[in-house]
Amino acid sequence: MSVHSLFEVVAVAFEFVGVAALAVGFVVACLLSVNTWNRSHDGGAAFRTLRESFGGIILLGLEILVAADLVKTVTSSPTLTDVLVLALIVLIRTVLSFSLQTEIEGVAPWRRALVTGPHIIAHAARPQEAHPRGSEPSA
Repeated sequence: MSVHSLFEVVAVAFEFVGVAALAVGFVVACLLSVNTWNRSHDGGAAFRTLRESFGGIILLGLEILVAADLVKTVTSSPTLTDVLVLALIVLIRTVLSFSLQTEIEGVAPWRRALVTGPHIIAHAARPQEAHPRGSEPSA
């Protein structure tokens, strides 16, 4: 088996794993949502669980598919058209990933530290109270 053939197999494997992650992830996200509904009987919480868990799965699937596209560049002798098409695909997938991550977390990545940092510092600086065994401190 030549190196070229090996990279083609790796690219196809990445594509398969990316699509499988999306399909399996959808089923898992639905099961998590149903579990949330059964525990809380709160439709809003079940929807948020579905949305956040499936959003994370879509991000994972997109990242794997971008990796497949990058491996494909090794296997081909790209023409200018091939490079432009690949660049456009990677750009679209990157923008989708960025948009999904911002939607799921509710904050742009460059603002994340500003939003979470003060909360973490305040929680760490707050004196710890004694809690009965089995109960968790509230955040």
